[in-house]
Amino acid sequence: MKKEEVIKIIKTGECINIEFKESRNGLNKDIYQTICAFLNRNGGHIFLGINDKGKIIGVNREKIAKLKKEIVTSVNNPQKINPPVYLSINDTELDEKIVIDIYVPESSQVHRCNGKIYDRNEDGDIDITNHSDTVAVLYERKQANFSENKVLPYLTINDLRIDLMEKVKKIIKVKNPNSVLPALDNFEMLKSLGFYQRDILMGKDGFTLAALLLFGKDEVIFSNISYYKTDAILRRDNVDRYDDREIVMTNLIDSFDILMQFIAKHLSDPFYLEGVTRISLRSKIFREVISNILIHREYLNPYPAKLIIEKTRVITENANKPHGFGQINPKDFSPFPKNPKIARLFREIGSADELGSGVRNIFKYTPIYSKGAQPQFIEKDIFKIIIPLVPKGLEDIVSGKYSEKDTTKDTTKDPAKDVMEKTTQKTTQKTTQKTTQKTTQKILEYIRKNPYITRKELAEFIGITEDGIKYNLKMLKEKGKIKRIGPDKGGHWEVVE
Repeated sequence: MKKEEVIKIIKTGECINIEFKESRNGLNKDIYQTICAFLNRNGGHIFLGINDKGKIIGVNREKIAKLKKEIVTSVNNPQKINPPVYLSINDTELDEKIVIDIYVPESSQVHRCNGKIYDRNEDGDIDITNHSDTVAVLYERKQANFSENKVLPYLTINDLRIDLMEKVKKIIKVKNPNSVLPALDNFEMLKSLGFYQRDILMGKDGFTLAALLLFGKDEVIFSNISYYKTDAILRRDNVDRYDDREIVMTNLIDSFDILMQFIAKHLSDPFYLEGVTRISLRSKIFREVISNILIHREYLNPYPAKLIIEKTRVITENANKPHGFGQINPKDFSPFPKNPKIARLFREIGSADELGSGVRNIFKYTPIYSKGAQPQFIEKDIFKIIIPLVPKGLEDIVSGKYSEKDTTKDTTKDPAKDVMEKTTQKTTQKTTQKTTQKTTQKILEYIRKNPYITRKELAEFIGITEDGIKYNLKMLKEKGKIKRIGPDKGGHWEVVE
């Protein structure tokens, strides 16, 4: 958030979504009660380094790192905040003093702090634990605001794919060896992730809509949400209809893979080095674009999600409950979780970044991928993302108004760009060997952790293509560093130490 925006918010004063804490050398004792209350109400900003009167006191610079770490550790401790949460914490210098801004999103769940439920009222935090009517209203509001929480009382564990749950556990174990989720049985894992809840109004316990969307068998998903689908369309030459099409009507986890394959099939992935490491610009951008239309979609709205690849741009559309209106500016937007539990699982398996950082990655890498053109995020009842595929001003060339011959003749070569390309070629030759060594080291590390890991999973974790993984595995086998035990399907890898 810009300095001007922070000043503007502070001038508003304390209210239902703004709180000041002096916290010069240590955290106020009631800060976690406020975090809990914000989670349960509408979210908001907690500023450390400002007193109750709105005067900027500043946080001791030597304590900044310690305070941030303490907050992050505590909000991820279920004994302090339950369920645990992710918060965005930033510091800003105002009048030569440091102010820490803790952004607390509205949560889809009811949270407790030290076992008590807090709600926000004007500029105060209220303990409502023993007020059953108020607690019931809070649960009702959460379920109404977040469609992923809708309880489906007749949905059973037999309606869900056990194989998919086991696959998710394996991925989480590799991505985060310290996670407790892989050690739980399937029901306990779903419950821990918030996919099994109690509907206060119906007085029934059951799996939620999120559980169905993530792990449901295809026929069960379709019988409960007949309108559910994601339409992937390639429309380059046949603009009246389409050149290729994939109608995706399966669970969200497999949908992500299918849509990424559709993108890989029809969009190029130019060579790009970040430092000395090659990264996939296509993956960096469209991993976030696709996860957005799956994670942040309003699933009680029958409008189908769309992914359309045209000559000059990629457009996605999905139903939305807007919390703003118009085009999003990455420099001053406040991320709002639409389906935070679904988002959490996507983060656990490495298919999405933390709230807000995915949008910033798209704005960071799209100008590189699209030669200077900027992406657009448009928030309305239908949320739209536009990723340009060519720089502005070249649409006529790409659309075919000029022939390839004319294009080559009339396009002026940029001397600076020519020098940059030659420099890149030299750098590439010097760094290819280092990059290959880093890739093979990562492959060996993942195989040690999970000998049954697949080429597809290695490609996802490392961020290169399956062909790249295949090449590196072949090289490692030829050098005698790994060997395959058993058949290609059903066998496993072994590192030769």
